Amino acid sequence: MSTSSNASETLSHGGTPTGRRSGDIPVLRVARQVKAVDVDTTTDLILIGALAAVWLTAGLLADALPIARTARELRRRAQAVSTMIGTGVAVFLAVPIVTALSSGESAAPAAALFPAVPAIVVVTVTARRLTRIRRGAGAFATAPMAPAPPALVAAAAHPLLATPLQVTGLAALIGVPVAAGLVEVPGTHVAGVATTAGAIVVLALAARHAVRHSRLNLAVLAPLGRGRVRPAVQSRTEAYAALPEETAVQMPAVHEVDLAA
Repeated sequence: MSTSSNASETLSHGGTPTGRRSGDIPVLRVARQVKAVDVDTTTDLILIGALAAVWLTAGLLADALPIARTARELRRRAQAVSTMIGTGVAVFLAVPIVTALSSGESAAPAAALFPAVPAIVVVTVTARRLTRIRRGAGAFATAPMAPAPPALVAAAAHPLLATPLQVTGLAALIGVPVAAGLVEVPGTHVAGVATTAGAIVVLALAARHAVRHSRLNLAVLAPLGRGRVRPAVQSRTEAYAALPEETAVQMPAVHEVDLAA
């Protein structure tokens, strides 16, 4: 019995010695696997966390665009938002590259799908509006302390400028639990709750920016109403002044009437 038990201790599957005296400890292999999973989770959290931080910062900067007082400040803020958008796109491109280089499974690509759709709207719509605002404010380069034109301020408050940026930041923030492994994708219940909450947030942000845009548009149209030229109305007390030629022509006719009388 002792001989068979020693043989069973010294041989494992395939005849590999794994007993107490073989020097191979199976716990170490499990520890290596756990360590690899921890490294992959940390990498995913860094990527998705950086993605969320960049897009949330861009949304906050875009929200502060309409409160710029001078044209130079407006141009500087628009340039900062454009820079954050470029950084966010770079982080998007870094997610598949880093995950392809890692050997283990990664949840970062699945987490990056949440902000992908609003980010496309930002690149195709918001970026062009920012370029127009930046060029319009750059026209006042010779007078940097000039007040920001009301038309540019109203354009900076357009719902299609700040809303996609803020929605992208919130969607990237939702992807953080996915990258941490706390939420599995796909999940029917979680996806439904996230879709409903996202729709409510999008409607709230769009309504807020639409109200502010309308209020600033009134400031653009107000000078036109105040500066409207009204037609001159001749008062009844004004007397008609005849020209010298008219007086010379009409005077003989008056004398003839008197003589006839």
